[in-house]
Amino acid sequence: MIDIPNLRHLNAFVEVANTQSISKASERIFLSQPAITQAISKLEKSIKTNLFERRSDGMYLTDAGEGFSFRVQRALEQINNGIKDAVRIGKGDKKTLANSRVIAVTTTQLRALLAVSEAQNYTEAGRRIGVSQSSLYRASRELEDCLDLVLFEKTSIGICISKAGQSLVRATKLAFSEIRQGLDEITSNNNTSSGNIVVGSMPLARTCILPDAINEFTDQYPDCTIQIIDGPYQDLLYHLRNGEIDVLIGALRFPTPVCDIKQETLFASPNSILVRKDHPLASQNEVSLEELAKQSWIVPRQNTPAREMFDDIFIENNCAQPTQIIEASSQALIRELLLGSDKLALLSKHQAYREIEENTLTVIPFPLANKERPIGITLRKNWQATTPQEHFIHLLREKGLAFSGIQ
Repeated sequence: MIDIPNLRHLNAFVEVANTQSISKASERIFLSQPAITQAISKLEKSIKTNLFERRSDGMYLTDAGEGFSFRVQRALEQINNGIKDAVRIGKGDKKTLANSRVIAVTTTQLRALLAVSEAQNYTEAGRRIGVSQSSLYRASRELEDCLDLVLFEKTSIGICISKAGQSLVRATKLAFSEIRQGLDEITSNNNTSSGNIVVGSMPLARTCILPDAINEFTDQYPDCTIQIIDGPYQDLLYHLRNGEIDVLIGALRFPTPVCDIKQETLFASPNSILVRKDHPLASQNEVSLEELAKQSWIVPRQNTPAREMFDDIFIENNCAQPTQIIEASSQALIRELLLGSDKLALLSKHQAYREIEENTLTVIPFPLANKERPIGITLRKNWQATTPQEHFIHLLREKGLAFSGIQ
């Protein structure tokens, strides 16, 4: 994990970038000129990049500095807005709300906030970020004092984050994600194939889009780190909205569940009823709904598009639903359950196209009208991709277009 630079150094950097002058920046953020000079020097040293060209008439951003300034300003704005929201929710001092400048908060304090929010325990939180419990506790209390807010609440299950604190946690995660993107872009100036991408993947994408996209991408960006996170949609959406995932791929939701994301359809995935090749129903020319209702099924969990489609098959035809049901989303588990029994599963042909091609699974001849799922990508509305991230999304679109021809 990339270390987040000192927020006060970042704030000084942005002010000098905006004013092109250390003396003017000094007046704006109430730091001495030597302190600002030292802050910028330490920042450049820590990221091993010159951010400014020093001239007799001022300080001018280098190309690397331009890109990093864009990212840092977005990050500081996120934190500032997070502080304002936290104060508003916590009904804190109005003076704090009016003067909620990032310069009053430190990276150490925000790292402590994130660590405690995830661990719900000071000892474990300290261990995760490599500081003592006493140091982490002190940073947490300093943040509360700085904002005049209660951020940490002791409960029977551990330390919970207050509603005000939760707002700041989300803003901090988004801000830190933005800064890491900026640091990735600086690294890319020296190594164009480096970077980081975090992908949230739902079941279908794991078998029919992601493998091809990743293989082609890593040929072009061999030093770029790709992290794939699997999980239920709601969990993945939470991490996407908090800046912990860059792109989410899989079945789209309609209407769009929250206002700060955007969805893009890549293709529509037709569903079929799949069984092992020697299943008793596989040899029939026609299969009735009543016969299907008597079978044992493997179905997705509740509140997913695929489960709704399964339920609708029976509800729309006034037929009693099957009573023998196993809920599962693991492709490997579903495959083995089908191959080892007479169970049925409602799956996308894209999801099982290899098994169908290899004749290990086959499609039951039952018409499924209007049972297609829109598959696509979900992004944060205000997200700005790095060059490698943008290329990866381009590949997802390309592979999605290719799969749209498979029926």
